[in-house]
Amino acid sequence: MTEKRATPLPQRMIGDMRIRGMGDRAQKFHIRAVRDFAVFLRRSPDSATPEDLRSYQLHMKDTGVTLSTFGRRT
Repeated sequence: MTEKRATPLPQRMIGDMRIRGMGDRAQKFHIRAVRDFAVFLRRSPDSATPEDLRSYQLHMKDTGVTLSTFGRRT
């Protein structure tokens, strides 16, 4: 996966995922999940609190995401 134009958090995530041997498709999914969380937060996810994560989980349940999507995003 190319690392151009990535901000510091995605760059770090990509490096960590490469170390773990994740493929491009898995990397893209995880980056997208973090991006969606950031949109929900309206700020960088690296400043998220446990309560922010809980609020996001409730939001996903309220908006009807599938159980498999919920599991992959948390």
